[in-house]
Amino acid sequence: MSNTSTDSTFKPALLLTSGRVVAFLFTFFIPVVLVRVFNPADVGTYKQLFLIFMTIFYVAQFGMAESLYYFMPLNPAQSSRYVINSVITLAAVGLICLGLIAAGGFQLSRALNNAAISRYALSLGIYTLLMLVSAALEIAMIARKHYLWASATYVASDTLRAILLVLPVVFFKRLDWLMMGAVAYAFMRCVGLIVYLRHDFRGEMRPDWALFRNQLRYAIPFGLAIVVSILQTNLHQYAVSHYFDVMTYAIYSMGCLNIPIVDFIITPASSVMMVRMSEQIGQGRTDGLIAMWHDMSRKLALIFVPMVALLLLNAHNIIVLLFTETYLRSVPIFMVWSIAIVFAILPTDAVLRVFAQTRFLLILNIISLALIAFSIRWFLARFDIMGAVLITVVTAAISKSLALVKVKSLLRVPVRDLLPWGSLTRILIAASAACFPTLVVQNQLRLPILAILPITGVIYSSIFLALVLLLGALTEDEVLSMTGWAQRFSPLKLFGTRGTN
Repeated sequence: MSNTSTDSTFKPALLLTSGRVVAFLFTFFIPVVLVRVFNPADVGTYKQLFLIFMTIFYVAQFGMAESLYYFMPLNPAQSSRYVINSVITLAAVGLICLGLIAAGGFQLSRALNNAAISRYALSLGIYTLLMLVSAALEIAMIARKHYLWASATYVASDTLRAILLVLPVVFFKRLDWLMMGAVAYAFMRCVGLIVYLRHDFRGEMRPDWALFRNQLRYAIPFGLAIVVSILQTNLHQYAVSHYFDVMTYAIYSMGCLNIPIVDFIITPASSVMMVRMSEQIGQGRTDGLIAMWHDMSRKLALIFVPMVALLLLNAHNIIVLLFTETYLRSVPIFMVWSIAIVFAILPTDAVLRVFAQTRFLLILNIISLALIAFSIRWFLARFDIMGAVLITVVTAAISKSLALVKVKSLLRVPVRDLLPWGSLTRILIAASAACFPTLVVQNQLRLPILAILPITGVIYSSIFLALVLLLGALTEDEVLSMTGWAQRFSPLKLFGTRGTN
């Protein structure tokens, strides 16, 4: 059986991921620098400012940028009009957000129990406006299948962000300079959007109100789902901010460390899968949808399951290395938070969006928000700040289970065919079994953390790879591909090739 459709789905995703991984080398170390320059109170303020930004950024889009994934592949001839509709809408909403943030600085300070927030309200509002205007940049590229452009943009954008946020802090050691760097970065993204639109659409840029109404019909329920999703995703952080002081929030937020590589992998993978699935549905071909879903889930499991195991094995060393021993209380929070990465192997939201199931997404997110809202105070009282992350992870598991039930209905498959159960089980067994010898070796090491982490990674990865090969968790094509790469980059061949030149 040919794997052409699944290969064509994963290869563009791999290209996009590669670009973001390169940028990850820069962006991941932004908080690493900040904890060594700022005191915990300033770190907490920084985290709160960007918590506000991320909440407003995704809520205010209201699905208009993400709608491009749905409409542009279905109607390529009208792509430019869909993009302009989205950009104009986002600019208008951004101006409203700027006014609300600038005027509501005092209220934000009270809600987050931090008087410093109001001092940065204006710069935060400008940053939010500019980021909203440029939100459609990479999305439009991916929807147009300009995967190389999107990958390069990810690299350039995230690298620029790291430079403009870190350098002012290194030189001036003040949070207001970081915010000015953030505004400069967002402005450069807007310039990039203008350059791309002028180059790609060559003067065909004008809004279309008939298409805009179609976008709204899709975006409004999806936007409501996003609003509720963001609220339920971030509610635990707002609760900790409200009930505890800013330094405790700094400890908690460092424990809820978002591993950027997770987003770098899952976002382009889901985006490409959505584009491919939308194309097949638009052409009346649905026979390859299940194969795409299975292949993507299995490949994501090969990445994320061992990643979670390594994060749990190295949680203490990672927190101390990145944030110093000042943030030791973040370790157990980080361990619980890392478990939630496992849910990323099932990109259910992407499938639901392909089938325009935005109302179901809204209902699902309302259920999740309600579970967290009604339970978080009890969890905080029972487990202190650990309770906030516990209820969030439990709710994520419930939400993913309900989404899988809906995906089963949409793909019209029985439970036995809903997921590649055999492959996923073998991957889980290999990942779990590789932990024990790795932990034994790790406990015997008396080396600096910078040495322990790569040694642990190499040992675990080698054992995991051997086990997945032994258990047959890889396809024949993947085994051949790995063999080819191993032969191509083997030291013997490299040195042998050099010797003959």
